Amino acid sequence: MNISKFARGSFACSILTLVIATTSVQAEAPAEKVALGTSLSMTPPAEWESVPPKSGMVQSEFRAPKDKKEDTARVTVMSASGGIDANIDRWIGQFDGAKKEEAKIEKMDVAGATVHMVDIAGTFKDSMGGGPFAPGPMKKRENYRMIGAIVETKNDGLIFIKMTGPKTTVEALADGFKKSLTNLEKK
Repeated sequence: MNISKFARGSFACSILTLVIATTSVQAEAPAEKVALGTSLSMTPPAEWESVPPKSGMVQSEFRAPKDKKEDTARVTVMSASGGIDANIDRWIGQFDGAKKEEAKIEKMDVAGATVHMVDIAGTFKDSMGGGPFAPGPMKKRENYRMIGAIVETKNDGLIFIKMTGPKTTVEALADGFKKSLTNLEKK
């Protein structure tokens, strides 16, 4: 089979155009919604990349921002119990020497749920194990920040959404995190 150089070049150019077009369509595709129990869903910000959860307790996990490999934040979504105040105290206790007065705590109503938000920074005591109930070795991470939300639902109990990472990284992602919470949707 004798294919001219022009035909081969034209074919290769067509394939390249198709690959570029497909890639740009995929990049613009909306983020998939994350189920928060049976009654709510959340649309993660475009900067978040879904990754396999590090713990079996975690329903969904993200790395943010998705275009970086270092200095990223970890975002987890999970259902849990234990009460709102007890969990807020536990989150604050994950920061070396932190006091509740140092945390910014706010409450808002969204889509029929009450969202309790906690924002705190300092030296994070990162448990390298399977979470708070199966801790592994602990590593202190200076200049870290956590923004956590406890979504109190009527039908599904408490759902935790927590972003932890370097303070500057979390600062850059804070507006997207908060917007994803204020835009919770009823299913």
